[in-house]
Amino acid sequence: MPGTDPAAVPAVGDELDLLVGPVAHGGHCVARVGDTDDGLVVFVRHALPGEQVRARVTGVGSGGRFLRADAVTVHRASPDRVEPPCPFSGPARCGGCDWQHADLVAQRALKAQVVTEQLLRVGGLGPEEVRRLGGGAELVCEPVPGDHDGLRWRTRVEVALRHVPGDPPVSGLRAHRSHEVVDVDDCRIAAPGVVGTGVFAAAQELVPGTTGRSRAADVVTALDVVAPAVGEPVVVPLAAPSGGHRPRGRRPGTGRRAARRPPVPVGPVPEVTERVGERDFTVSARGFWQVHPGAAATYTEQVLAWLDPQPGESALDLYAGVGLFAAPLADAVGPEGRVLAVEADEEATRSARGNLSAYPWARAVAEPTAAALERLVADGERVDLVVLDPPRSGAGGDVVRALAALRPRAVVHVACDPAALARDLGTAREAGLEPEALRVLDAFPMTHHVECLALLRPGAPR
Repeated sequence: MPGTDPAAVPAVGDELDLLVGPVAHGGHCVARVGDTDDGLVVFVRHALPGEQVRARVTGVGSGGRFLRADAVTVHRASPDRVEPPCPFSGPARCGGCDWQHADLVAQRALKAQVVTEQLLRVGGLGPEEVRRLGGGAELVCEPVPGDHDGLRWRTRVEVALRHVPGDPPVSGLRAHRSHEVVDVDDCRIAAPGVVGTGVFAAAQELVPGTTGRSRAADVVTALDVVAPAVGEPVVVPLAAPSGGHRPRGRRPGTGRRAARRPPVPVGPVPEVTERVGERDFTVSARGFWQVHPGAAATYTEQVLAWLDPQPGESALDLYAGVGLFAAPLADAVGPEGRVLAVEADEEATRSARGNLSAYPWARAVAEPTAAALERLVADGERVDLVVLDPPRSGAGGDVVRALAALRPRAVVHVACDPAALARDLGTAREAGLEPEALRVLDAFPMTHHVECLALLRPGAPR
């Protein structure tokens, strides 16, 4: 709040009685100190709209402009509150899940509200325009097939290890906004194949020779566990980076806290096979792939339905990864068509080339998306269809304006962050691409994350 006296701002550890307001993007709800309209904003985790809680301050925003807090006591509970299925979920515990204390139906309603709010506030759409995207009704967050009541879906999990000299390593996950490792003996959202490796119950069996060693750069500090669609689960030992190395197969700056230097593989990284329908994809065990078992197939089906590719058409797959969308597009446009898959990561591009090898008319290039589009626009190219699946930061204005300049008849934007999607849609409308349809998908149950697919078609530039 502008003009707040720093001496009057609550400090970390202070407790406040609050009336919890609406949900906000990021896995928390908004409250105000003193429950007044002009009170200092507090972003409260582990709470639900309408509840009365006692919250412990966990952080103070720059200049004391806002507070972060955890609800540690619930004085009046929401009817949507449930007992978290995971005993490690809650204040000062594992930070992987945001909404375990909410009924699954309520979680999805909250996510739909967040997407709506971002489209209105960030994207500049009007209420009726948002309802039109929802088919004439309020947006609904849909379940994705493949989980078990919101649990046991995460097929890729990085498990931290805490080393105690003389004892076996202890498995854990990170606390919220922290590098602190919280000891766990299970992760309820981890897929059965991940848990079955013993990574939580017997990590020492997966990390031979580490017991009693000091935590140096060559000591295994984490295990990346992958349960692919085809074949046995894979465990990749990771160690603290010794230099400026960035792990191969990972997009830079796509994590929630990208400034933290991630661990790096110890030794070679194997490849795994993922399957979508009857099509197999080879991908590095450390490479990008959708973590929900039903996500890749659900997205692919919707992308193809909306783009409706025809024989002889040209298609562009941006941020293509290993070719999840490029391969079925190549199949649909046939030998008379053409597909260009653009991916900045060289290892993912090599995998994409192998996954597209049955389609000589499809090509994968290792190039930043903005550079590839700049080249295509400069050459006077045009394309019929575009699908883009950017990192959490979104595509950005330059990319959106460039792809609009290619004059596609249809574009599908696959987004894992509603704020970034809203920004991109706002830019697209300015460039002459109008959103026509939107699906909100709960590909990350129990967390605040949500996937959106948006269909855009040419309209008049604004």
